[in-house]
Amino acid sequence: MKRTFERAALVAALGLAVPLAAQERPHAFRGATLYPISSAPIQDGVLVVRGGKIVAVGGPGTAIPSDAVVHDVSGKVIMPGLVDTHSHIGGGDGGDRSAALHPSVRILDAIDARDDGFQKAQAGGITTVNVMPGSGLLMSGQTAYLKVRDGNTIYDLLLCRDVQKEVCGGLKMANGTNPRGEAPMPGTRARAAAMVRERFVKAQEYRDKVRKAGGDASKLPARDLEMETLVEVLDGRRTVHFHTHRADDILTAIRIGEEFGFRPVLHHVSEAWKVADQIAAAKVPASIIIIDSPGGKLEAFEFSITSGAALEKAGALTAFHTDDAITDSRFFLRSAAFGVRAGMSRPKALEAMTLAGARMLGLENRIGSLDRGKDADFIVLTGDPLSVYTHVQETWVEGKKVFDRANEADRKYAVGGYGVYRNAAMHVHTGEEGHR
Repeated sequence: MKRTFERAALVAALGLAVPLAAQERPHAFRGATLYPISSAPIQDGVLVVRGGKIVAVGGPGTAIPSDAVVHDVSGKVIMPGLVDTHSHIGGGDGGDRSAALHPSVRILDAIDARDDGFQKAQAGGITTVNVMPGSGLLMSGQTAYLKVRDGNTIYDLLLCRDVQKEVCGGLKMANGTNPRGEAPMPGTRARAAAMVRERFVKAQEYRDKVRKAGGDASKLPARDLEMETLVEVLDGRRTVHFHTHRADDILTAIRIGEEFGFRPVLHHVSEAWKVADQIAAAKVPASIIIIDSPGGKLEAFEFSITSGAALEKAGALTAFHTDDAITDSRFFLRSAAFGVRAGMSRPKALEAMTLAGARMLGLENRIGSLDRGKDADFIVLTGDPLSVYTHVQETWVEGKKVFDRANEADRKYAVGGYGVYRNAAMHVHTGEEGHR
């Protein structure tokens, strides 16, 4: 990330060694309308952050530490950083078409942490992303949960601390049109479902062998990376993020999850409005996308922006995502506005940009709302979150400002064309595995 190195070089050149104590000073934001998401908006609010965490949220009488750096944000709006449950920034890729299922492939091994797409996300107020492989396969690989920090390597972005011991993301699965094709791809929808079921049956058998071995190395089956990943799914430690569009495909995804005891997060669900009650009854979350221009694939022909309202009415957990670059990360916030226009309530639409997505990633204890003890991920807006005239003024991740529209170097990422994002633009291609 170019800005990271430029800033570091400037500090080094000027000899500006910042004392640790200064870095730990609290920051207080006073005068804005706060949208905590987990509670009602607060007029003339106060937000205090320290050490990367939120330490106080409240009205004008909230105590501000005497050593705090005070920011007057009167007339502005502050809400949690946006959570994008489905993105392709970072230039990564997943499995290839040598097989239909690649559960052992990790996109974290292919992400470029210095890709300009991360700056684009910051400019849009996104602070957490689920970076996915494409959907050209039934299983295209493991996703990665990232904080949109300024970073040099993938380790600077990952939410997990140890990639060898921790589950650092979910598993991307897909059905419908994208993963169909000539062998070894499934030729039909029915064959696609059968191939997935067969693989999960093998994973159940592998898990049984491991359990029966009881830690005896001589009895353990040979290590199988694909089976290990699927066992994590079966045991509830890895979330399946399931690309699906048509109503019949949505129900197939739910049915597979029920058979093998996992609850997928449904992605896109273009025809969710047709089966919202069934999605809610299955207690399956739905991450939806807003498409505001004609064109695209036939299976999304009956897409409707009313899906968010239908899911809310049915009682299903609902979030929005970008599928960047299908929706440009810089314009993510307008998804909530479209949702409200089509019938969603204002609170649920804003929750769908933040806390709902955090829940789908299993990160609701850290992100998604302005609550004491959570990560200090938040954005400063120039006005109402649902107004077309509103801009993201600042983006803060863990108490550090990573985007400032008043800074010319940052501003270009907010208003520039695709020439600013040469690396990100290269991800938009026509290769078969790159289907969204």
